[in-house]
Amino acid sequence: MSNTNDVVAEGVPEKVEKAGGVPAIERALNVLECLSQSRKGYSVSELSRRLALPKSSVHLILRTLERRGYLQKQSSGGRYKFGMKLMALSRTALDGVELREEARPALAALSQATGLTVHMGVLERSEIVIIERLESASPIRVVSWVGRRMDLNSTAIGKALIAHLADTEFEAQVRPTQLARHNDHTIGSMAALRKELARVRQLGYAVCDEEDEIGVRCVGAPILNRHGHSIAAISVAGTTHQIPPERVPELGQAVKDAAAEISARFQRASG
Repeated sequence: MSNTNDVVAEGVPEKVEKAGGVPAIERALNVLECLSQSRKGYSVSELSRRLALPKSSVHLILRTLERRGYLQKQSSGGRYKFGMKLMALSRTALDGVELREEARPALAALSQATGLTVHMGVLERSEIVIIERLESASPIRVVSWVGRRMDLNSTAIGKALIAHLADTEFEAQVRPTQLARHNDHTIGSMAALRKELARVRQLGYAVCDEEDEIGVRCVGAPILNRHGHSIAAISVAGTTHQIPPERVPELGQAVKDAAAEISARFQRASG
């Protein structure tokens, strides 16, 4: 089956060249990025609807990625999820991130001291990507996973990170962003977000007060480079029962201390 937008006898077609990309690859990457947003995976119909692509195109992409081991199809429900090959590549990439190595001791100590699940995330294309997660020992757990993409305006990690971005990076990655609205608690305007970020800088930590998910509260702080700009952020997460309002200042200090330790270790390691 031939598609003139995708393949030309000798090289990249003019249409694709002008756009700066190859449509078939763009669609495959969009499928993978969409699947990263769901722990349960998506069916062909769901992906077709979410990506506004024909079912036939989505089906071909999924079958190809499944054949190569990047995706696996569940026997019940027909949903597609990440396969072992993609997980192995992700693990290789993440293991190469020096920051994770430097952060692990402080993150483990923070989780043990607070009894809460701990996350570390970075900013990627106007979203927060979780690159490390340590489960709490508590039977009450917050659903999350490494590789999960989250909105920067509705999470403690997101607000802590973007509050300390360099001005140029904020203008490029944050200001043009259309802010997601999850519920009535979510910050929905750039003016309100800027006001909240000023408060984050004053306190040294950020709070997600059921802004991403009802019943979940998080406290986060930035990891800074030697110039005082954020390169990542960490947070503790729990239910509103685990993190009542009166516990927030105490957790804020604990998260700030852990973030400061990671910042110092990373700055020493990076010379």
